[in-house]
Amino acid sequence: MTLDILITFGVLILAIVLFVTEKLRTDLVAVLIMVILPWTGVITASEAFMGFSSNAVISVIAVMLIGYGVDRSGIMTVVAEFITKRVGVKDKNVMVSTSATVGIISSFMQNIGAAALFLPALRKIGKKANIPASKLIMPMGFAAILGGTITMVASGPLIILNDLLLKAGNEPFNLFSVTPVGLALLGAGLLYFYLLSDWVLPKAQGKTKPSVTEVIRKTYELPEDIYELDVTASSSLNGKSIEELDIWKKYSIHIIALSEEGSHIYSPWRKTRLQANQTLAVLGNKDAVTTFANDHHVKMKDELTIFSNLENEDHAGFAEIVIPPRSEVIGKKLEEIGFRKNYKLEPIAIITREGEKHDIKEVPFESGMLMIVFGTWENIASMKAIRDFAIITDINPPELDAKTDKKKHALFSIAVALGLVLFGFQLSLSFFTGALLMILLGVIPKKEIYSAIDWKTVFLLAGLIPLGTAFEKSGAAELTATFIVNLVGGWGTLAILMVIGILTMFFSLFMSNVAATVLLVPLVIMMANSFGMDPTGLALLVAISASNSFLLPTHQVNAFLMSSGGYRNADFLRAGSIMSLIFLIVSVLMIYLFYI
Repeated sequence: MTLDILITFGVLILAIVLFVTEKLRTDLVAVLIMVILPWTGVITASEAFMGFSSNAVISVIAVMLIGYGVDRSGIMTVVAEFITKRVGVKDKNVMVSTSATVGIISSFMQNIGAAALFLPALRKIGKKANIPASKLIMPMGFAAILGGTITMVASGPLIILNDLLLKAGNEPFNLFSVTPVGLALLGAGLLYFYLLSDWVLPKAQGKTKPSVTEVIRKTYELPEDIYELDVTASSSLNGKSIEELDIWKKYSIHIIALSEEGSHIYSPWRKTRLQANQTLAVLGNKDAVTTFANDHHVKMKDELTIFSNLENEDHAGFAEIVIPPRSEVIGKKLEEIGFRKNYKLEPIAIITREGEKHDIKEVPFESGMLMIVFGTWENIASMKAIRDFAIITDINPPELDAKTDKKKHALFSIAVALGLVLFGFQLSLSFFTGALLMILLGVIPKKEIYSAIDWKTVFLLAGLIPLGTAFEKSGAAELTATFIVNLVGGWGTLAILMVIGILTMFFSLFMSNVAATVLLVPLVIMMANSFGMDPTGLALLVAISASNSFLLPTHQVNAFLMSSGGYRNADFLRAGSIMSLIFLIVSVLMIYLFYI
């Protein structure tokens, strides 16, 4: 055992300790490794930084941009609405259909992005159908992870795999080489939850943190229902302004948005005149809204079709605003400052310092007075820069409005990228071409290009590549491979595949799945000849098994969804242990049948 091997193992142990203890962020651990290795002399400085120019890192950046463009274009909203309208309210139908959709979508974008996009839809369905969030969210999250095994661009381990194969002198996989395995895993996961969800998922939702909107609504006893009303040609609303209707005092309802010829106005000004063919979004109790609709002969819809985003608490909600001392609005009424016209927010209630709730139209502002408003987080957040008002609600960050007119441009860009890959062009070049098209066609605004990229992931991936180089160059990989071969060399093929799958799963639980792939792929390629197996098949098993992260909420998708579903570590151990076993069995059998 040489000094270089000892140093390499020492750096590996340091990395594992830092990953497990979380003393440093994972991306900083990777950068630390990248800097330490050349100073020790195990690898050169050029080898330490070559990860930033690797095909895998460039491909990851391109996939992030394309995923952001898909989200920005509004395609996902259309897909989510289509699914939610057709699955009904039966919990298992909702769970399977939504999870399957998320799984397929995550095969072409980051799995956490797919899960995040569908989370609001799940909340909405669960609320309407009285299905606990814990019955829907974990299956969706697991499906997003499983979907990351369907194509070679669906996850970091699969993206970096081809680079590792080429480096070892093996032929790379094409885009859909892994698809049979991925579909089998996704199908097995969906079947597992369909059959056993009643036993493995928590019976009730658990103690989730209530949303800002929910807290404010309950505290001030505010209405929670939003309805859409179509103004017809025969309606008595035609030609009247919102102010003339006196809807606040007479009906206790609020017009929070207006749509006309495809353009949306949030919190329309009180002087706005209503006309036929407009659609109104109205906040209020159902009886009050129904009475208003009957009195004025407008058509009340059964569900939101245009303003469904207003029911999404990640996009809009209630907020509390206080009038600070020396504010210039003190002594003025809402109509005098044109509140709706200037700030695009709907005032819902005004509460004095004594705690009395007053008519929003008649009470002049006083120092310390509290006003409850409803609007998009983007418009609410813009109030922070106005010194006449103080937002005391811990609001969500503003969500960017989707560019709904760019769906075709986004689909065209994706089609070009996939077409180039299928015609044999390099993965990084093909997907970066698709990402560039999205930018040039306006799907991704130029000012949002760099914010669309998760630079932590980029540095994590680029920083771990040198560790794999050090393992090979120092001889540590060969030493480790020899040890494993001597240990399991006499075992059968399926047993050896099981050991590789379990070893990869173990590493992925306590360090990033990319790090596990970088370390283990060179090892199994070396071991393949001794076992008499195809090295590419063993390498693919490692890259797939790196996604077998269900036992603990250490995977970024599970960590992201843990609080939303009210889950505990014990919930992941119960549901995740069976899922991990199913994953191991299915992946090993598929690799054995198709690649060994």
